[in-house]
Amino acid sequence: MRFLYFAICLMIAHSAIAQTTLYEASSGSQTAPYPEIISFYEALADTYEHVKLWEKGLTDSGLPLHLAIYDHSGAFDAAAWKEEGKKVVLINNGIHPGEPAGIDASMMLLRDLAEKKITLQEDIILAIIPVYNIGGHLNRNSTTRVNQNGPEEYGFRGNARNYDLNRDFIKADTRNAASFHEIFHLLNPLVFIDTHTSNGADYQHIMTLIPTQHDRLAEPLGSYLKSEMIPFLFEKMEERQYPLVPYVNAWGGPPENGWVQFKDGPRYSSGYAALFHTLSFMPEAHMLKSYRNRVESMYSLLEVFLQQVEMDGDKMLTLQREAKEKTKEATEFGFNHIPNREEYELIKFLGYESGTKESLISGQDRLYYDQSKPFEAEVKYYNTYEPSLRLSKPKAYIIPQGWHNVVNHLRRNGVQLSQIKEDTTLTVQVYHIEDFETSNRAYEGHFNHSKVKVGKEEEKLLIKKGDFWLEMNQESNRFVMEILEPQAEDSFFSWNYFDMILQSKEGYSAYVFEDLAAEYLESNPSLREELEELKAANGDFAENGPAQLRWVFENSPWKEKAHNRYPIYRIEN
Repeated sequence: MRFLYFAICLMIAHSAIAQTTLYEASSGSQTAPYPEIISFYEALADTYEHVKLWEKGLTDSGLPLHLAIYDHSGAFDAAAWKEEGKKVVLINNGIHPGEPAGIDASMMLLRDLAEKKITLQEDIILAIIPVYNIGGHLNRNSTTRVNQNGPEEYGFRGNARNYDLNRDFIKADTRNAASFHEIFHLLNPLVFIDTHTSNGADYQHIMTLIPTQHDRLAEPLGSYLKSEMIPFLFEKMEERQYPLVPYVNAWGGPPENGWVQFKDGPRYSSGYAALFHTLSFMPEAHMLKSYRNRVESMYSLLEVFLQQVEMDGDKMLTLQREAKEKTKEATEFGFNHIPNREEYELIKFLGYESGTKESLISGQDRLYYDQSKPFEAEVKYYNTYEPSLRLSKPKAYIIPQGWHNVVNHLRRNGVQLSQIKEDTTLTVQVYHIEDFETSNRAYEGHFNHSKVKVGKEEEKLLIKKGDFWLEMNQESNRFVMEILEPQAEDSFFSWNYFDMILQSKEGYSAYVFEDLAAEYLESNPSLREELEELKAANGDFAENGPAQLRWVFENSPWKEKAHNRYPIYRIEN
């Protein structure tokens, strides 16, 4: 077997004519190691004038992120594509390298386009990231996807620093994410597809699909996604004998009871892309189907996406432009979406009957699916979300220049900022963090904050020369508010960008401050009265001298202003 494997790899590396993938050469049982994948794309680029392979930034593995482009014109001028009305489709593969169906499907798709086995309209640009998580792909094994049916070897979910990259698109802890930002805004894709393999229940469908939440796309793009694009994808995949179903997000009960659409917040690839008005999808091939079936269904789905862009691309591009203009003009945005349990669609589901039987491990009841008992049913699919928080858009944000990491992140994502040219006193709205909860276990390198409550007050502040002015008249307005408003679920505050404000930097020695506090209360009788009312209302507080002294300090001019003071300011008008 080892000899056969190396013989196949050698054939791939030296055959620029046949351009056979390891997947094909192994009759659908294997997926190529990383060097062979890049060699395959290099050979295509060397052989065909319509194919180019670019290096676009570093990854945590130390290796560059590659981007393969199919451009019928052969010009490969990304700056001109927008002016020319080109429709860019971006496919991202190997974010979870143990789920490589998209890697193999994309290799064959680009080869078949280059060899003209299939055709593509001249105004469509196909861009493919061959492997996004290079570090994880290099960590090759055959055991970490215990629930999965093949291939023989595959990569690992964590990247070179053990990050799950599909939780990193907003916080951008990794080089991978920073490089992806550059690629995404270079391409400005109309459609984005991030290929995956599912976990979860067993059922007959080979391919499932996570479309981004239509409720979070600006109109009219959101309505088009729900009422036209998704039905087209389902219809055409049915014709190809690969009936689609929305990603089976059923936990705590059998799928036939229905389920809620997967919530792809901004931390995820499709949720991130949607913030920039891209029609975004995560296809999830079913883990228990054969690897051949998973790759073939992924290939078919990618073809159907291209077919839809060919048919409807001009309309999609027009709707995207309208959505961008409406985002510039919108005065309010919704955040922290929750499912509406009153609204649902009935969808066709091809399942297997589930039941329980005795566990050979514990002797207790365990779940199983009986593949000898398939069924077809209509199930409830809850695909409407509503914002639980609405916030008005400010005229602008002020970002002090010391927060250069925030500025760099914004700029990398195409947000336009200017610098204040001289010291200026401005009236701004300031947030104070009043309350929040923090996870007690690490999640992707962070201890996330949630349920954030803020107080607001208007202040006159000295804004220094070199601080940044972010005018809110941009098509990225929603993205800006998602990261800068501390109450938003995936805000930078939630991801610990501003944790240094939560720690007081100065304090007091009680024996010294006792006399100062007494003098301060003497000269501020209203504060003394408030303290006495608190003591009368709270017996524990009345018995706790240090707590009373702390309360005086917190309400005195000695309390540092930076503590719990959010350092990004809003200009309201």
